[in-house]
Amino acid sequence: MSVFGAMFTRVSASKLQLAASSLSSKNVRMMSAYSDYKSLNVTNPEAHVVSVELNRPEKMNAMNETLWGEIGDVFRKIDKDPDCRVVLLSAAGKMFTSGIDLSDLTKLASVIYGDDDIARKSLMMYNQVSWYQDQFTDIERCKKPVIAAIHNACVGGGVDLITATDIRLATADAWFCVKEVDMGLAADVGTLQRLPKVIGNQSLVNELCLTARKMKSDEAVSCGLISRTYADKEELMKNALELAKQIASKSPVAVQGTKMHLVYSREHTVAEGLRNMSTWNMSMLQSEDVMKSAMASMNKDESAEFSKF
Repeated sequence: MSVFGAMFTRVSASKLQLAASSLSSKNVRMMSAYSDYKSLNVTNPEAHVVSVELNRPEKMNAMNETLWGEIGDVFRKIDKDPDCRVVLLSAAGKMFTSGIDLSDLTKLASVIYGDDDIARKSLMMYNQVSWYQDQFTDIERCKKPVIAAIHNACVGGGVDLITATDIRLATADAWFCVKEVDMGLAADVGTLQRLPKVIGNQSLVNELCLTARKMKSDEAVSCGLISRTYADKEELMKNALELAKQIASKSPVAVQGTKMHLVYSREHTVAEGLRNMSTWNMSMLQSEDVMKSAMASMNKDESAEFSKF
């Protein structure tokens, strides 16, 4: 090798090391914004992918007020995080979640049996239920696609949670249960509103919500609640991450726009959805991402690089 070639190799290696160091530092800074959670484990397993893991395994990931609030908080942050393009939502321990933490119901009891009059107690209950709803709605509001990776049990509030996500994958042993009627209440955090639109079978939704029976993974696939199943959690997480990487490699302008309009069109007429799409694309079609994607496709190049969005 010539002296010039050796110098070029050393300089190139130095630049690569510097770039890798810069990327690592950036990831550390990005993750530091998510480091203070008590009930969530937030990591960066791949470039532009944020992993949000429910992390109360000793309590079967039961949803207490802390966990509920942290879910809303993390998805509000992710929505504004220019380095994140896809979210992978999973859970630590033996199951995805056992549903609402029953110990938190004592707080509701203190309101119900308190000394305030019924109007004041009702307003307090309204505000509390609305707050719970908002935390899961923030998943839906988040412009970044959210992939739910569900293993074993997904009970009660867990169904409310996953119906707010965009893609749902599960293990073969996963099962789902809208448990609220067995607890003496109607599901109030999104299942009754989102599940009919996810499944598209009102009779089945009514059956599940009125009986609180378990629905196993094969039925969940057949009715459209989840896309597919995997043999175990290891295979589930491996494939969920590959899916996240595939989405993260695409234009964030295109991906986020697609999610936003899928959510919008679910709640509006076709005509309203088309009009909203025209308004969006009159600007977004001018993005540099369109040309980059077209060139990558023409050159059969899957490594097009896109700016933050």
